[in-house]
Amino acid sequence: MRMSRLLVPTLKEDPADAEVVSHRLMLRAGMIRKLTSGVYSFLPLGCRSLRKVEQIVREEMDAAGAQEVFLPIVQPSELWLESGRWEVYGKELLRFKDRHGRECCLGPTHEEVITDLVRRDVRSYRDLPINLYQIQTKFRDEIRPRFGLMRGREFMMKDAYSFDMNEAGAEEAYRKMWDAYSRIFARCGLRFRAVEADSGPIGGSFSHEFMVLADTGEDTIVSCDVCDYAANMEKAEVPPPAESAKAEKPCQFREVHTPGASTIEQVSAFLGVSHRDLIKTLILRTENGPVAVLVRGDHELNEVKLKNYLKCTDLEMADARTIEEVTGGPLGFSGPIGLKKVTVLADHAVKSMGSAVVGGNKKDVHIVDADPRRDFCVHHYGDFRFAQDGDPCPRCPQGKLGLSRGIEVGHVFKLGVKYSKVMNCTFLDADGKEQYAVMGCYGIGVSRTVAAAIEQNHDDDGIIFPPAIAPFSVLVTPVGAKTPEIETAAETMYQKLWENGIDTLIDDRDERPGVKFKDGDLLGIPFRVTVGKKAMSEGKVELRNRKTKQTELVDLDGIIGAVKKALDEWTPE
Repeated sequence: MRMSRLLVPTLKEDPADAEVVSHRLMLRAGMIRKLTSGVYSFLPLGCRSLRKVEQIVREEMDAAGAQEVFLPIVQPSELWLESGRWEVYGKELLRFKDRHGRECCLGPTHEEVITDLVRRDVRSYRDLPINLYQIQTKFRDEIRPRFGLMRGREFMMKDAYSFDMNEAGAEEAYRKMWDAYSRIFARCGLRFRAVEADSGPIGGSFSHEFMVLADTGEDTIVSCDVCDYAANMEKAEVPPPAESAKAEKPCQFREVHTPGASTIEQVSAFLGVSHRDLIKTLILRTENGPVAVLVRGDHELNEVKLKNYLKCTDLEMADARTIEEVTGGPLGFSGPIGLKKVTVLADHAVKSMGSAVVGGNKKDVHIVDADPRRDFCVHHYGDFRFAQDGDPCPRCPQGKLGLSRGIEVGHVFKLGVKYSKVMNCTFLDADGKEQYAVMGCYGIGVSRTVAAAIEQNHDDDGIIFPPAIAPFSVLVTPVGAKTPEIETAAETMYQKLWENGIDTLIDDRDERPGVKFKDGDLLGIPFRVTVGKKAMSEGKVELRNRKTKQTELVDLDGIIGAVKKALDEWTPE
């Protein structure tokens, strides 16, 4: 491809609405353009990278025994009503009616469609196991699409679905997909880690996320410094602390006037105690009624853990009226003592506290020296908080948890019979008995992987693409005075690189060397071959590594071998 003929509208300045590195650089490099909120067009360079990720995904899925299909993006409401997700999925599900008044949606995922397909045509255990996948456009109506491809409404995704006779088969399918995903992201040239995760609206009993490691990642990874335990922040477990010895002569709790002090910070400052000496009493609303949850003052409630424990769909902080109905006091002064109209749950850390400060359920009143084991009733203690740096590992006795950043690019789920049971996806076993298929679900954000690669691989000059997913592997750049010798050498080299199976772009524009070099760095092409007068006088050209910025002189006759060697030796940092 010739730069003079390529649609690559680069920008000199950062776009005002670009918030993260990948968004900024993909716009500047002319890889994408915004059509509307959360929806982007891929230009030639962006499309080439997207297709390379797709190809790696397709090759590894095929090698793992999966079969490619292509499913409709428009889905009838009947399937979603049958699975029970038409209302559960929420407002991210873009619903509409066709001209006949039939309700439909744009597919954010395809569990219902694939289950319907399999239940129609798979009848016997002899047809199983089967794993079907597609690479397809998805649409999720995000309330606040942001960060370019990282949190868009329309995106390219690979989703696969396995159907097995039993749990053992489903475990094997899960393992195969785990291995395939590891190969996919390794081939993409990315540093990544698989972590335990919450299944969210997809459902199922168990899941893992594949995270690309990046300091700019929007997700937090919690991992042990001793064993291989790792989880995302929503899923990360916190074990109960060791039981503390009960005070021999506990002080009787007493009320303290705390005028205007309604937050943890204000109460802590007013009473001269640390945040960890306070108990937050949070009143929340669910579809089944209100609930009170107690967490230590320096901890934060993990609503995902709480929703999973309560098995509720809707969970939100209660309004002032509900709080007053439940506690008898105003917002900001809720406490656990005397609560009788609500179920009280508490995080494990609360149980190990000695005396603590709690709300007094009266305006401008708190209670000090409250003892959780003596002064109020907790119906259930559990793990209801977010993990923090330095917390003990839930898997090994010596380990401590640490926090790092990452970007989710893949997710694998054990669905079990969640969909096959409600949608009656069955088969006849060897004894002629009807059984539900055991399912798994496996997704990769294809377009998100391109953005994540940029978040992980960039510098002040632009993108640094891993060769496997770069739009081109090599950029041939003739510079200096346009002489027949330089032009002929650049053209010959360009043709030979292509003939040897190396994706090559030649910058044949009538531009100054500085402009060409700057654009080349912005585009992130892994290697640049510079054809200039000085090196050519010695029968050589310059080969520059975009990642290391190291340059070497290479004989004209040896450039093919040098480029192949450089591509083979490229490794993630």
